[in-house]
This record gives sequence, structure tokens and C-alpha cells, in this order.
Amino acid sequence: MLFLGGKEKTTLKEISEILGKETIDLDNTSENRGREKSHGISHQKMGKDLMSQDELAVMDNSKCILQLRGERPFLSEKYDITRHPNYRFLSDTDSKLAFIFRKEVDKNMKLETDRVSEIYNMGFVSSDA
Repeated sequence: MLFLGGKEKTTLKEISEILGKETIDLDNTSENRGREKSHGISHQKMGKDLMSQDELAVMDNSKCILQLRGERPFLSEKYDITRHPNYRFLSDTDSKLAFIFRKEVDKNMKLETDRVSEIYNMGFVSSDA
């Protein structure tokens, strides 16, 4: 999974759940003053989302979250493709390099007159199956 950023609420909720929680220690101190002073300290362990939905929504644009199969998700820097040695071969640099799907499909779909082909009727497959 690669999360590059976003604002859609269900996506943010899902990513936050995937990241999981961390355990934090919460220490509270209290002091009561009256006729006699009293002090109190309480220690708690709590679960906190690693990244909440609002933290994900405002995540730095140079960062992404990557999760590889079998690994814990991690925060990473986005790769700047303009620094790749083969960037010059992309259509970003020269529109003549753009792949035009329709042109390729049309070229490969032309029937040749001297070619023999067999056509098989496979029947109808119901989507209820």
C-alpha cells in the first residue's frame, strides 16, 4: 500500500486503522492545598493512533506512507522522478514519447486478408455464477 496523501475521510480512517496504535505513558500529578498539602501522582498506559485522521490529512507533501507485504508501514520521503537518469525518456519531457493506447490497439486489431482465423462460440457466461 502506498499512501501519497489525501483528504477523503474514509481513506484517512482506513489508513489510520492500518497504521495501528502505540502505547503511551500518561503521568498525572495533582496537588491539593487546604489545611494540609497533599500530592498525588498517577501513571497510566494508553493507546494512541500512530497517526490520526487529521494528522494524515495535513501530512507533509514530501512524505508518503508505504506498507510492503509482511512489513509494518513506514513513513518515507517521496522520490523525485525528475532526478532519475531515465526521466528524459518520459512523455513529461517530450510529447512524442507519449503512449497512445487507441493508436496501438487499432494497429494490432486490423485483420489481414491473407490470414486464416478460426472463430469459436464460447457461449454466454452469467454474472450470477
